[in-house]
Amino acid sequence: MADRRIPAFALVGGLILLGLFGPGGADLRAQQGFAGLGTRTEGYAAVPDTPDLRFPRDHGAHPDFRIEWWYLTANLTDEKGAPLGIQWTLFRQAVRPPARTTAQQDGATPATPWASDQLWMGHAALTTRTRHLFAEKLARDGVGQAGVQLDPFTAHIDDWRLSAPDTPGERLSPVRLQASADGFSYDLTLDARGPLVRHGKGGVSRKSDRGQVSIYLSQPFYEVRGRIRVAGEQRTVTGRAWLDREWSSQPLAADQTGWDWFSLHLSGGARLMLFRLRGDKGAPFKAGSWIAPDGQVTPLNGAAITMRPLEETTLAAGRVPTRWRVTLAGRDVTLTVTALNKAAWNPGRVAYWEGPVTVSGSHGGRGYLEMTGYDSESLRSDRNDTGSPQSR
Repeated sequence: MADRRIPAFALVGGLILLGLFGPGGADLRAQQGFAGLGTRTEGYAAVPDTPDLRFPRDHGAHPDFRIEWWYLTANLTDEKGAPLGIQWTLFRQAVRPPARTTAQQDGATPATPWASDQLWMGHAALTTRTRHLFAEKLARDGVGQAGVQLDPFTAHIDDWRLSAPDTPGERLSPVRLQASADGFSYDLTLDARGPLVRHGKGGVSRKSDRGQVSIYLSQPFYEVRGRIRVAGEQRTVTGRAWLDREWSSQPLAADQTGWDWFSLHLSGGARLMLFRLRGDKGAPFKAGSWIAPDGQVTPLNGAAITMRPLEETTLAAGRVPTRWRVTLAGRDVTLTVTALNKAAWNPGRVAYWEGPVTVSGSHGGRGYLEMTGYDSESLRSDRNDTGSPQSR
């Protein structure tokens, strides 16, 4: 069992959410970016202008950076033709800079494995048209409960794991994905039919106009086959999956309060990644990547991207946009993106919306959408891309 006495923390999607909300703790969202992601990071590693990315090394952990994740989503179809989606995420958090640890200062071996400054968190979810099931695990590094190894590759927390039979190449393929929780499980095999891609400039992805960046890689070309179990029923499934790998020490500016993140498999074989980071004032920061069927990446700047909510759904946590209009200037791309299940809310230590979507318009397709910040009373659905969404 994971040690639940560790400081409460939560990590989400393309970014980690550090939330020290225990007794005497302060909700950091108001003054240091969403969930503290805009905090200062003296002592941690900084993202270089030109990262020296090497594989399989960089499939592994980067403990000198404050935050990191292995984030996988899959759009699946069962043997009866019913659509569904799964999410599997492993997050790593350094609780203090490496230079400040006792072991780093005096060269001594920690007296106990529990002295590790690396914390881990896992999220698993399964979504159908009528069900959304979610589970969460916590662990500390150093005692075998969670971590990432390279020979052979295994990323795991307890019995949830993403693993390869041998030391992986750059494509990280083939891999096996496993998770089991109350009400659902999945056991899937993923084969990459295209290259690992680098977002931004050589893998350096900007998150604001004030210098916040991350190293951001994706494997968006997985073909999937395997089995899932939901409500006691086992189903055979096939589909496509998308793995995001990201690490940073300060991915947000202090006034960025949430985000909307799309990863889409489009008809014709292209893939599309888009995000917008909402702030307390002014227009959101937007960026993305157009990924051709052969894996060639074209960065997209904010001026070319419009992401407009068309419809909101009222959940217990607040109003969440569940249908969107996305346009890309200069590409003749106009998409309507609609949630498969509007109630795909993950009630973790920091809650967020995460679920499969369908795509129509100039391109068809399927994908995933992640939205954070909508559970905070200080936030509202952003209208800066013009237009007012309908509420339901």
